[in-house]
Amino acid sequence: MNQTIGIIGSGLSGSGLARLAVAAGHHVVLSNSRGPETISDLVAELGPLARAGTVDEAIAAGDLVAIPLPLAKFEALPAGKLAGKVVIDMTNYYPADDFRRADLDNAELTSSELVQRHLRDSIVIKAFHNLDWHHLSFDARPKGDPGRTTLPIAGDDAAAKQLVTRFMEEVGYDVVDAGSLAGSWRIEPNTPIYFWPYAPAIPDGLTEDESKKFYLQNVGEPVSRERAQELIDQAVRPSPVGGTLDGLPPAHVAIFLELAGAGTWKR
Repeated sequence: MNQTIGIIGSGLSGSGLARLAVAAGHHVVLSNSRGPETISDLVAELGPLARAGTVDEAIAAGDLVAIPLPLAKFEALPAGKLAGKVVIDMTNYYPADDFRRADLDNAELTSSELVQRHLRDSIVIKAFHNLDWHHLSFDARPKGDPGRTTLPIAGDDAAAKQLVTRFMEEVGYDVVDAGSLAGSWRIEPNTPIYFWPYAPAIPDGLTEDESKKFYLQNVGEPVSRERAQELIDQAVRPSPVGGTLDGLPPAHVAIFLELAGAGTWKR
């Protein structure tokens, strides 16, 4: 079923999700805080199924609305305009000097519960958050492909969770239900199903440039539904809460810092 996916955030993760969606035949309306004119090149690259719009236009057009944003920007989301929408939460908590919260640090709630609290009249579903922007689109495989892998999903509304699950399956992934937003800590940074299972194992002896090239050209071993469930069940709530660059594959960090230095990451 072809849908329109509204995307608030046109940086690395937003463009990765957009590539994934249009490859599967879905329409995409991309937006960011800087205006539609700033993403004309990306939209041209994505082709006729994609267009640029304002944040309001992306929300209005979206059958599903994705927020591939830094968690620190959650309060800027227009809660009133997102009322009634199913929102795909792609945020992760990476504490920094300019963004720390005691309620997250103390495990009083998960990052997705925080987003849901702000978007009180929306239905928040956590998905597409636990692998990097490149492999988000690069790892997708059709049903029946032996290389098809599994992503987790979490949420409190069964019908909305099913809508997002169907979308995830259409764009190239099997899906395992990780439970409620309160339990979504099991799929947050520093848990077994976060990031590492989807990253290729870099051979020893490569230079940094060779490692980055290998990372971009290869995928991790496919994660079956059964294995994904095992990883979720193995999770122990991290302490301290939140991700760090040191907890990610070095090749990924090197690529991310290179792109950040070039300004490519901008939302």
